[in-house]
This record gives sequence, C-alpha cells and structure tokens, in this order.
Amino acid sequence: MDAPQQRWNESVALGIIAWLEKRRMAGHYAADADQARQKVLELIPAGSTVFRCGSSSVAELGLWEQIEALDGVNLINPYQPGLTPEEGLARRRQGMTADVMVASSNAITLDGRLVNLDGMGNRVAAMTFGPAKVVLLVGMNKVVKDLECAVERVKHYAAPVNAMRMNLETPCNQNGLCADCRAPKRICNFWSVIEGSMIPNRIHVVLVGAKLGY
Repeated sequence: MDAPQQRWNESVALGIIAWLEKRRMAGHYAADADQARQKVLELIPAGSTVFRCGSSSVAELGLWEQIEALDGVNLINPYQPGLTPEEGLARRRQGMTADVMVASSNAITLDGRLVNLDGMGNRVAAMTFGPAKVVLLVGMNKVVKDLECAVERVKHYAAPVNAMRMNLETPCNQNGLCADCRAPKRICNFWSVIEGSMIPNRIHVVLVGAKLGY
C-alpha cells in the first residue's frame, strides 16, 4: 500500500474514532492485518465465551483459529461442520449470552454509525443486545459518507457478494444485482443502524488500514 493511501486510512480512521467516542463506543486503528489481529486478541479476556459470527473479515485474518487457541476460551461456533440446522440455531441462541462477540460491520459512516443487514437476525440482535462485549473488525473499504451511502453499499454490493459467497438461491447470486426478491434464502431481512451505546464502550470497533470482507 502506498504512502498517500496509508495516510488517508489513518486520517479518516482517527476522525471516525472521535465520533465513536462521542457515541459511547470505543475505537482503535490498526494500520495492517498483524496489528489488527493483535488488537482483537487483546480485547478477549482469558476464559471468555466467544460467539463466532459469519464474518469474512475475521476469517480472512485467520482469527477464529487464534481465538479458539486462547487460554480457556470457549468458542460458540454455529458453523462447525456436521451440525444439523437445529443445532446451528441453538448455538446462535447460545451466542446471545456470550462474554464476547466478534464480527464485522457491513458499513460504517464517517460520523461513526454502524449499518448492517442480516438474514436470520442473530448477528444484528447480538450487536445491539446480548454479549457483554462486541468487537467489530472493519476494513477501511467499508467506510462511507453517510447513511444513504451505507444503505446503497450494503444492499447493492455487500449483500449480493455474500449471497454469491454462500451460493444462495437468490436472483443476486445469478447477476450480482439486488431485485428486492422474496426468495426463501434471502439474506436481506433485518436492518440495523447503531447510533450509539447506552453501555459505555460495550462496542469496540477495530478499523483496519486494509481491504477486508465485503
């Protein structure tokens, strides 16, 4: 990454972090993937129960394996191979009472608002209420100007790409374009806009000077 891009990432990230603090959330800037891994791991206390969500950003950094290897950590993993749909759903419910949730955000605005769109709803539900701490790993590629731009990014880019990643039976998996469908496997069911946190610093956003996830 060249110097001007690095400077832009840091300057914009510091502005977002200042807004997060005004919104009673915590923020941290990691210049690269190594710094991001280290920060996320630091935020997970020994002996914690950690809820795993379907985050490409976290997976790209190999963090799930590192989290599971932490001292005394119990990883609640709804994506463990061999689980029945009922078992996966039970683990998602269990995740609502975890000590720590690790995930990403579909978009973050310049003034520190977190925008997400979910299929089943467990991810946005846990972000807003449930786990004692929420750690969100967010690449600078997900930064947008405002809420309108966030909705555009999520609906017309993040959702179709994720449908393709999971090979879902939806129109956007075929042509990459949102058709506002009513397909059974539609992943655009629950919107969430986090404006702030009543519990100070419950939500900690780690902004990364790299392209992560979708």
